[in-house]
Parts: sequence; structure tokens; C-alpha cells
Amino acid sequence: MYREPYHFNVSRYIDPQRFARIRDFARGLDCPILIIDLDVIKNKYLELQQSMPLASIYYAVKANPNDEVLRLLHALGSNFDVASVYELRQLQRLGVEPERMSYGNTIKKAKDIKYFFEQGIRKFVTDSEHDLEAIAQNAPGSQVYFRILTEGTGADWPLSRKFGAHPDMIYRLILKAAESNLDPWGISFHVGSQQRDIGQWDDAIARCKYLFDAVAEEGVELKMINIGGGYPASYVDPTFSVQEYSDEIVRFIQEDFGDHMPQINMEPGRSLVADAGIIVSEIINITRKAKNNLYKWVYLDVGKFGGLIETIDESIKFPIYFERDGLADEIILAGPTCDSMDIMYESYKYHMPETTVPGDRVYIFTTGAYTQSYSSVNFNGFPPLQSIVISDEILNHSKQGGKA
Repeated sequence: MYREPYHFNVSRYIDPQRFARIRDFARGLDCPILIIDLDVIKNKYLELQQSMPLASIYYAVKANPNDEVLRLLHALGSNFDVASVYELRQLQRLGVEPERMSYGNTIKKAKDIKYFFEQGIRKFVTDSEHDLEAIAQNAPGSQVYFRILTEGTGADWPLSRKFGAHPDMIYRLILKAAESNLDPWGISFHVGSQQRDIGQWDDAIARCKYLFDAVAEEGVELKMINIGGGYPASYVDPTFSVQEYSDEIVRFIQEDFGDHMPQINMEPGRSLVADAGIIVSEIINITRKAKNNLYKWVYLDVGKFGGLIETIDESIKFPIYFERDGLADEIILAGPTCDSMDIMYESYKYHMPETTVPGDRVYIFTTGAYTQSYSSVNFNGFPPLQSIVISDEILNHSKQGGKA
């Protein structure tokens, strides 16, 4: 069987010289560890802001709630999409003003709605009658936006079914909100995380226009569309650029709304922080299950329960770099825990140099989103994934012999 030499195009994901500096920086760190590059996040935020200047950015805190990440985005002027009381308290501790937050979770307790309101938050999402009544009772006068159901077709990580409601239900909720001492502010949707089909925004925006017009006939003027997240990060499969996403989405809005453009909000998470993360992992073992098996099993010290849960069903395909040279072996990748579910990639085959041995380090790119925040607390006794932030300043200091 012919095998090609192992090849990994580092430059597709990171400047090779910067990656070399990160590898040097990581040599003294225990594995597994997530390295978060703050300079990448800053550049991603500015790129998104420049590509979509008419939109207000509400960073989805759940994507990466690292304190230094939140401080950076706060300093850059970001608003924040908050999913729980715990995220709210974290943002308060970091000095984020309540007017820069929205309560973006459709599933919330009445006491939490009351707490958010008492802390000064006045923007709430909803998609059900019970939740709307709880907002009316505990956050009177607040701005409410209504999440419509989308299919999520074309997304690597769909968010359909659980969140949102059919436009007919949303129509009734909007009219009820107008009668319940609330301010019906706008419509929200999410086309799915890592959405590769830009046309999904076209369909969702058209539904928003339908609802804007329908409730206007009843005397209710909506003012805002929240286009959610869905912008891309740099995983194995290619995507369009951020600018191409923004250009098309703006075109969709202009085609439907013309000169009567609503306020546009967006809730990016993955697209801002994923590319900033590299997990440094160590190979624990390499083996075959039988003498004539075609594929080697490679066990890493990080797996589904250590932050890579998005490999479930092989949905998110992280770029993975092995350090050695040699002919390429096709492999099955698994994690360290005593759970048969802890296999990251079995159907989709990654390649590894045949010269690789246990103890070698592996670098998993595009892991700045939904890794540390997804890692388990104590499964098999393993602690949650640890992280460390870097920047040019930290790398320069490290090179000069200092400590980060």
C-alpha cells in the first residue's frame, strides 16, 4: 500500500514563526494545556467589527469565559451575551456595565430573571409564553427579543429544535408582550454554529421581515434583529472569509428591509476565540488491536471529557499537528479516560508520521472555543482542562528569560 509523506500546512492556521515561539513557550508546561493567544482574539474582533460596522457585537461568554479574554473584549468595546447568573457575576467582577449585557438564554428561572433585572440588565430573550410571563412579572418594562426556530442545515454544530419557536407562536408572543408592560424590541435567531451555508441567514432574515410587517399591522413596531452567531473558525474543512459572510448578510438585510434598516445585533463566540486556542497534548500510547489491523490507535492525554466534546459524532474536526517527519499512517484518535465514548475520530482518519512515539507532543489547533468551558470537573479524577494566555508581550518576556 502506497503511503505519502506526512504533511501539515501550519501556515493555514498560524504564522509558522509565531507557532515556533509558542512551541518554545510551551516546552516547560505540563500537558494537556490550552494556550490562548490574546492577539488573535483582538485581531478577530477588529476584523468582525470592520466587516460588519452596522452591527453591535454581543460576545457569547460561554464560548470562552477566561477572565483575560473577557477583559480584552470589554476594553475593545464589546457587549456580552450572558447565559446564567454565574456569567453575570463574573462580568460584574470584571467591571462590565449592565447596559452592555443581554440575558440571551431562553431557558431561565423566574428568580434569575428578577436577579438580572435588579442588577440593571434590561434586555431579555424569550421563545415561550411561560418565560414571557416570568419576564413581565420580574423585569417589567424591559426590552424583549423573540427567538425564532431555524433548521441549522449546513452547520457543523446545529442549534435547532431546542431553542426558538415557529413564527406563528412568536407572532402571538410579540402581541402579548405589547400588552404586558414590556417593550417588544426585536427578533433573534441562530443559524447554527460553524455555519457553512451563508444562505441560511437569508431564510432567517426573511422570516424576521414577515414578523416585522405582521405585528406592524397590529400597531407594534419592532426595531432590532439579532443575527446570532455562526461565523466560521479555521477547522479542517474550508469556509468563506468573514468579509464574505458579512457582505452577503448585509445584502440579505438590505433586500428585505430596504431603507428601513433595523438595528443589527450579533452574538459571535466561536469565530472570535476558536482560532486563538492551541491545546498542547502528549501521546500516552500507540498500538494496534490485532496483528493485521490497518490502523493504529493513538491515545492522547486529552479527549472528549477533557475539552474535546465537540468531536462527538465527529462534528468538529480540529486540525492536529504531529512534530515528527516520516511516511503518514492513518490513525484512530482516542482520549485517556475509562469510557468507550472517549474516541474522538474513528471514521474520519487523521494522519500521523510513522516515526511518532509515545511521549511526543501533539498540537490541536482552533481549540479556543468550547473546550475549557466544556471539560468535565473530575471524570476519572482528571481535572478540568487548564489554560494559559499569551500575547506578543508575554512571548517576548518569556524569550528574555522571564516567566509568564
